[in-house]
Amino acid sequence: MRARSARACARARVRAEQSRAQCVRVFAATRSAHLRLPSRRCLPGRDVHFYWTYFGSALGGIWLMVLGSLLAAWAGKDFETVKSINSAGDKVFSGFGAIVLLFAVLGLVSVTALNMYGGSLTLISAIDSIRRVRPTLGVRLVTIGLTAALSLVGALAATSNFLENFNNFLLLVLYLFIPWTAVNLMDYYVVRRGHYAIAEIFNPRGIYGRWGWHGIIAYLVGFGVMIPFFSVGTLYTGPVADALGGADISLFVGLPVAAALYWLLTRSIDVEAEQRLAEAEAEELERAAHEHRER
Repeated sequence: MRARSARACARARVRAEQSRAQCVRVFAATRSAHLRLPSRRCLPGRDVHFYWTYFGSALGGIWLMVLGSLLAAWAGKDFETVKSINSAGDKVFSGFGAIVLLFAVLGLVSVTALNMYGGSLTLISAIDSIRRVRPTLGVRLVTIGLTAALSLVGALAATSNFLENFNNFLLLVLYLFIPWTAVNLMDYYVVRRGHYAIAEIFNPRGIYGRWGWHGIIAYLVGFGVMIPFFSVGTLYTGPVADALGGADISLFVGLPVAAALYWLLTRSIDVEAEQRLAEAEAEELERAAHEHRER
């Protein structure tokens, strides 16, 4: 039994070292590429990069939202997406509405392609959490096709009353994000304070394990206590929301409940040991990246 246990421990250590070595290679190659990942120590002006990235991403979507709001306000109750945009464009000069719609279609195609690819990556990651899978071209094509098919079925089912159904869908997505946000923020800023051993994330038998049960339990409980406060358009109104005249305060319930429960469940974690491992790993990655650049 002792020999078997020793062999099992040795195999676990080998797998952990292989995972760590893979992370080192990826990190070193990325650091040496033209798109480098600067560390906190070597990038004193990192906040500038954050703001350029954030505002570049945000403003790219905000201006179109503002334009859509102005068009909707201008059209009033008679607003119809295609007709209103075409009419507003033609007021600039004849035929400009068709040009605007053409560019809108091109933008829609690019966004849809990104959404399909994002859905594919999400499906692959979800499957890989249960059973290891290689993201080959065939696997990616299958998951993209499955994502597209699910999207098509949902769109066709919602066609008869699309705007209301889409609004309900967005509300449901928002509800799903609330306890997830609480768990992530609590873990990053309070529990682990930003210290993570990256290689251990890829090791199902590492310090984090295959499943983060503390986070899963906090998420499910946080989501569960929100349900009576839901006011999902025409789909569902919880008893508390109904008593409040349709007011939805589920955010102010699910967010603190999930965060507080996660904090309580993680009191048993040896955060200091994790931090020491994360710091040692960061130094190893920095050293490997430096050696890679010196070659």
